[in-house]
Amino acid sequence: MKYIKYLILFIIVSTIVGSIALVGIYFYIKPDLPSVTVLKDVRLQTPMRIYTHDGKLISQYGVKRRIPVKLEEVPQELIDAVIATEDSRFYDHYGIDPIGIMRAAFNLAITGEKQQGASTLSMQLARGFFLTREKTYIRKIKEIFIALHMEQELSKQEILELYLNKVELGHRSFGFGAAAQVYYGKPLAKLNLAQIATLAGLPQAPSVLNPISRPQRSVERRRIVLLRMLDEKLITRAQFDDAVSQPVTARKHGAEIELDAPYLADLIYAEMIEIYGKEEAETGGYQVYATAPSHLQEAAQDAVVRNIHDYDERHGYRGPIDYLWNQPVVEDESVNSEAERADAQTQQAAASKTRAEWDNEAIIAALKQIESYSPLIPAVVLEVKEQSITVLDENEQTRVIEWAGLDWARPYITDSRQGNEPERAAQIVTEGAVIHIRMQDEQWRLAQIPDVSGAFVAIDPQNGAVQAVVGGYSFYQSQFNRATQAKRQVGSNIKPFVYSAALEHGYTLASVINDAPINQWNANTGVAWRPENSPAEYDGPIRMRKALGKSKNVVSVRLLRGVGLDATVKHIARFGFNEQEIPRDETVSLGSGSHSPLEMVRAMSVIANGGFLVKPYFIDNIQDEYGKVLWEANPVWACDPCSGPTGEAEVKDIEALLAEQLNQEQSLVATDKKEAKPSAPRVISAQNAFLVSEMMRTGVRANGSWNNKTYWLGTGWRARNILQREDIAGKTGTTNDSRDTWFSGFHHSLVATAWLGFDDMNRKLGRATRNQNLINRNPEKYNWIGNALVGSEDGAKAAGPAWIRFMQVALQDVPYSPMPIPEDIVRVRIDRTTGKLTRRTDHTTLFEYFLQGTEPKSYIREDEIIDPAELESTDESEPEEVF
Repeated sequence: MKYIKYLILFIIVSTIVGSIALVGIYFYIKPDLPSVTVLKDVRLQTPMRIYTHDGKLISQYGVKRRIPVKLEEVPQELIDAVIATEDSRFYDHYGIDPIGIMRAAFNLAITGEKQQGASTLSMQLARGFFLTREKTYIRKIKEIFIALHMEQELSKQEILELYLNKVELGHRSFGFGAAAQVYYGKPLAKLNLAQIATLAGLPQAPSVLNPISRPQRSVERRRIVLLRMLDEKLITRAQFDDAVSQPVTARKHGAEIELDAPYLADLIYAEMIEIYGKEEAETGGYQVYATAPSHLQEAAQDAVVRNIHDYDERHGYRGPIDYLWNQPVVEDESVNSEAERADAQTQQAAASKTRAEWDNEAIIAALKQIESYSPLIPAVVLEVKEQSITVLDENEQTRVIEWAGLDWARPYITDSRQGNEPERAAQIVTEGAVIHIRMQDEQWRLAQIPDVSGAFVAIDPQNGAVQAVVGGYSFYQSQFNRATQAKRQVGSNIKPFVYSAALEHGYTLASVINDAPINQWNANTGVAWRPENSPAEYDGPIRMRKALGKSKNVVSVRLLRGVGLDATVKHIARFGFNEQEIPRDETVSLGSGSHSPLEMVRAMSVIANGGFLVKPYFIDNIQDEYGKVLWEANPVWACDPCSGPTGEAEVKDIEALLAEQLNQEQSLVATDKKEAKPSAPRVISAQNAFLVSEMMRTGVRANGSWNNKTYWLGTGWRARNILQREDIAGKTGTTNDSRDTWFSGFHHSLVATAWLGFDDMNRKLGRATRNQNLINRNPEKYNWIGNALVGSEDGAKAAGPAWIRFMQVALQDVPYSPMPIPEDIVRVRIDRTTGKLTRRTDHTTLFEYFLQGTEPKSYIREDEIIDPAELESTDESEPEEVF
């Protein structure tokens, strides 16, 4: 009895001391315990995902991969596997498992090592959210208290859902939704039992049990999981036998990117960082939907890449990247002695490997080191035939490149000089040469990394929603976004705004301006300014419509003089340009100002939408990880009125309106619904916009009659001939020495601007000579939007093809819809030469649009009429081919 009393006393004392110690420990760690608010509002660190407007994933930002899933979306087999393996008494305990703790304590007493953690799912979740994996007693105690606290505040189902989304599972995947994508490239619902068991075995040690890094250990762990499920009667023996015999099918998958659009994604990412901060934006689980639909973004990217390669190819081939064998001997010009030169050549030849020294594995390894960007693929030439080559690419595929993929590759000499057309493949490459190849029109062809750059941007002119943006050839080559950041001289792209100013000051489409050389002496500089047309041809008196269509430089200068420099600059600023960036001299009329493609497309949208200045924006809406809309764009619209007063009063106070709009940046603020549709400020009248668009329509087509000698081509005439549409308008742009080339144009539902040039502003785009190989391939019809273009590079040849190819896709299913004719616009018949009224109805006349009250008042006299058909032509050539 004496010993029993001591034992009872010991138990009582131990219980009291233990309780006091437990209370003391609780109060000691209490400051570290999470609050009830935190537990009930746990936010998963989910990466930001960016989608196109129609829901295609284009990018994901954030170190941790997480795809949140609701409990009802998780396969029951996975829930069973996790509970059976990690916490079989999950539904029976209150956060801690006494049996498990006693087993772990007994194991510690026997072995002296902390081999078993006895952690329940609640304890693992507590550790995952609030603690570390460090194996210390204090951490375990904290884990227990947090788990108990968590069980009081959350239901078992809530704890299980949090666990399934939070647990670390290796390769930066957190939660089973992300793990299914990382290891198998599938959603959870499409995994089989073997794959589910593999994932369920990862929480114990994801770094050493995952099927990518340690496939054999993963198989062993999978078997343990399946045995636990079998013991718990959650699967049958047949299911166990089938699953345990399955091969390892896991491999690392990236984010399931459906459309790689990095320039667009980067713009949206930067805006999200600016609003939310980097950490919150990357981990807040935001799902951001762009304004751009996938088919237009993809069309723009394809158009820019194709256009850059077209320019690059017509200027010649710069040669192979390197040689794996058959290394050509290069003479060292610094060596003077013949003997020394011969010795150097012998050493080079000896150092060059032979074909026999390169097996396929070594070739592939060498190709993997070659710098490359999509769509280019590094390859080595294995065989050279008369007019074809066989190559092995870095993807271990053997390709045959036929003559149609090689015949463009005449030698590059300078940007303005190319060598002779090749006749045999051996004149282009030799065996052992390392080259680039790419796919075009379902055919492999020789390629090279282009030197030239390009940019493209398209917006909806009705509200400014960006429909596509491309900032260069490859984001992975250069992250500089030329569509939004590059300020380049715009050349003749500025002329529609100069002509718009002229219309505001009494000019009409029928006004006749003298297209004759200008020679103006500047006494201050002692230099004469002699602006020239390009080409340097002058037509004498010419109507405004025709002058803009043919992009007459001297006419633009004379219109600026007629309006006045200050008035012209202020009018150009109405289109959204920063007035401080507009040159204050007459060169502004020729496009000496520097603006970005985004600024240009915004300005062009004013003409396309009937006179309203909209603001480009990239984000349509932002949702949380569960699809709840947090914010929606509420742009200004080109409507009169939308939900408020608009009209001519706004035009008079445009400077104040523009200043206000520049200061009111869109902020991404949580909202339950959109505000009423706001009206964009009207910056020019609907009549002015219509008349400018009419002039721009003639710039993208062939006009008049060849037989009656009234035929003339707009500078962008290929657009109408290829697109076969009358409801488009556009303007080319070329700067001095062709350093920058532009093409801006629109259908009234879509505006786009294309730019092509070198990043080095001092480098000229040069010229291309005729490549007879390309003509021989299709002698009856030149490819006017491809490599057969010859002569000096300009806006129509260099930038125009990208715009045309994009519009071929964008307008494919858009019905014919011309610009609506505003009120107060009249149409009268005028004389083609003088712009006066006429009573004739033959080829010497045409119908023209006027703002009511500005139409001509006098009729042409018979002795003033000039019939082009009766004039002797000085041009015996046929017109450029039109198709």
